[in-house]
Amino acid sequence: MNYTELLNPQNSAVIFIDFQPQMVFGVANIDRQTLFNNVLLLAKAAKIFQVPTILTTVETKGFSGNMWPQLLDIFPGQEPIERTSMNSWEDSKFVAAVKATGKKKLVMAALWTEVCLAFPALEAIKAGYDVYAVEDASGGTSVTAHNAAMRRVEQAGAVPMTALQVLLEYQRDWAHKQTYDAVIEAVREHCGAYGQGVEYAYTMVHGAAPSRREAGG
Repeated sequence: MNYTELLNPQNSAVIFIDFQPQMVFGVANIDRQTLFNNVLLLAKAAKIFQVPTILTTVETKGFSGNMWPQLLDIFPGQEPIERTSMNSWEDSKFVAAVKATGKKKLVMAALWTEVCLAFPALEAIKAGYDVYAVEDASGGTSVTAHNAAMRRVEQAGAVPMTALQVLLEYQRDWAHKQTYDAVIEAVREHCGAYGQGVEYAYTMVHGAAPSRREAGG
């Protein structure tokens, strides 16, 4: 395992596990709107940098509901891998999708942290993958449950990350102009005070026109 190597679009894949309404109902360690915002930021990071991305859901019809439409909209045409198992790694289709990416660094976010993140993270580490657990894009049923799960996967070798950290680690150099505008737009939309600071610098310091969304956009 090499955790000193920075993430880049060529060495990693991003995995979203069980971002479904019933799972959100049980989240109690983080404000749910903040969680929603962070997940979409992480998804946009994967989209902007064309990182292989896996979507997976559990018991869509019987319990959990459909994956968030806002998340699916970022990856049009991509169907989530449907499972019955709480542990994604016990589903052969999921493991095959991971192997098909050809990447050894797995950036993972899930609901809930103590189950749907912890279980496959531990299994992936055992299978020889480097796991990066996106802490602020995952939610647990309590602060204690979330924190205990993060400690568990960290002790096994996983690296804690944030959604913004993933985005900026992929960009890394503001001279990379092919992704610059999309990154800045994601920051403006999802990064709170940082996004407001960027908007202020653009409009008040550099004299750009205020950002506006088109109707229906």
